[in-house]
Amino acid sequence: MEPDLSRLNLESPGVKEVLHWLNRRQFLALGTGSFLAAVALSSPRAQAQDGSSPVLMANTHPSSSGETPMVDIVPTDPTYFIPNRFQGKTLLITGAATGIGAATAIRAAREGANVVGLDRKETELNETISQIKGEGHQAIAIVGNVVETEVCDRAVADAVRVFGGLDLVLNAAGVMDGGDPAQPLNFNGQRNLLPNTLHEATDEYWEAVVATNTTGMFKSLRAQLRQMVQQGRGGAIVNIGSIAGMTGLSGNPAYVASKHGVTGLTRNAALDYAPYGIRINSVNMAATDTPMVARAGEFVKAMRESGQGGSMGGLKTQSILMAADSQKRSATVWEQAAIILFLLSPDASNLTGCVYATDGGWTNY
Repeated sequence: MEPDLSRLNLESPGVKEVLHWLNRRQFLALGTGSFLAAVALSSPRAQAQDGSSPVLMANTHPSSSGETPMVDIVPTDPTYFIPNRFQGKTLLITGAATGIGAATAIRAAREGANVVGLDRKETELNETISQIKGEGHQAIAIVGNVVETEVCDRAVADAVRVFGGLDLVLNAAGVMDGGDPAQPLNFNGQRNLLPNTLHEATDEYWEAVVATNTTGMFKSLRAQLRQMVQQGRGGAIVNIGSIAGMTGLSGNPAYVASKHGVTGLTRNAALDYAPYGIRINSVNMAATDTPMVARAGEFVKAMRESGQGGSMGGLKTQSILMAADSQKRSATVWEQAAIILFLLSPDASNLTGCVYATDGGWTNY
């Protein structure tokens, strides 16, 4: 039986002393079910600044026993890039309007790549391409949805027409629900398109998510690989999967199944196209600061407020690095872009068929 902490006086000297010395390392060792962890998470000092969720602040100074202070990992600098790494190369990015796709497009252009950006979110896509051009780099925008074969074929054809070929690809287009990602989440009006447990999920939700995440990936890869094989000069492709393509995630069966499909397509294509000098890998992230993750957060909040949802979603909510960080931060899009561009670069020449967990240690425990 867990102790009743509701009557605990958090202002008493003894309790305040415990909270003062309880640092992150001790908290992780104790676990959330322990007395001291429960006290820490009940403390007003342990609340996030917006009051939304408990955050245990870092101990930034050595303790009286001389213990080494905890250190946060500094995220990748958004302005950092490697000059001329992709000079003269053409990079096609699906899902280039926002998030990881946009960050990768911006940094790749700074490193010399000609960027072809494809997305269904026209306004945001044009903003990203305009930023790239405004910095003096080459880029074109293609508005369309990867569920359509014609759009996937046209993206490759435009890359060849404008820039003379296709060298590199990031397939970043993906959705977490069946709604239009260009529109705000409509929980009540589009419940049939939103995630649910298997026995309550609709055909519309399943088909929309799989159409983008798996079938859209297939159609994109088919068009891209056809061109790369025809060119006869090799290439590199990175597909965006998810921790959902490596494990299970509660309450979103179509997303989990579709991302496992990305894993399968990546491994299959790596086998078939290695003889053509084409490398194919995937990156699989946990919580990253993107519009899609923010949308998922809105959905979870709406589910809780409506009294819906299963009880298993809270089994694990943080990666290792998130749990160890004083601000409990997610990964940034620039951290993900850095790994993606490494995999597309010549430095990754011996890597193919790999399913990388770019998840801050989520799948490590």
